[in-house]
Amino acid sequence: MNQEKRKIIFDRLAVAIPEPKTELQYTTAFELLIAVVLSAQATDKSVNKATVTLFTKANTPEAILVLGEQDLKSYIKTIGLFNTKAANIIKLCQRLVDYHHSEVPQTRDALEALPGVGRKTANVVLNTAFGYPTIAVDTHIFRVSNRTRIAQGKTVLAVEKKLDKLVPKHHKLDAHHLLILHGRYTCIARKPRCGSCVIEDLCESTEKTIV
Repeated sequence: MNQEKRKIIFDRLAVAIPEPKTELQYTTAFELLIAVVLSAQATDKSVNKATVTLFTKANTPEAILVLGEQDLKSYIKTIGLFNTKAANIIKLCQRLVDYHHSEVPQTRDALEALPGVGRKTANVVLNTAFGYPTIAVDTHIFRVSNRTRIAQGKTVLAVEKKLDKLVPKHHKLDAHHLLILHGRYTCIARKPRCGSCVIEDLCESTEKTIV
């Protein structure tokens, strides 16, 4: 795929998705961090159902530490891997208090040093909370990038590096959410909705499902 085609693809996606943003509900960088940690192998909808109550009770590192691991589990027990996530969140909160004055750090290295936070989570926080042009490659972005041929790669890191290099500069900030939302609602895993896709004529997939 050539760069001119990529530019047109992102131009069209930007028009089709005028407000590209996360579907996780949050009001602070800390709430976003916790929501993203909880979202691993879980849906945004299930996370929002849990955090709407949790954040009313505790939405700072100190408050969650006071809540404690067992009570935290009671708020997130409907989310997959809640035992592991609760343990990590408690450790994460303690580290924020001890090393970051209870503030969410704004560097990838510092974020990845937090328990339960990997590269993808760090990139989401940097992009969504702090406005850095990072692209967190989840299953949706990995699928869309490879299927359309926007940026092909065998690993999420390979796709991330290609997107970082190939996404037009003026779309870099929103590329993460443009691709996620396109993958979540149009370029879905099974039977992609090619007939209603705004980039169908530019997509280089050999397995289109136009009906």
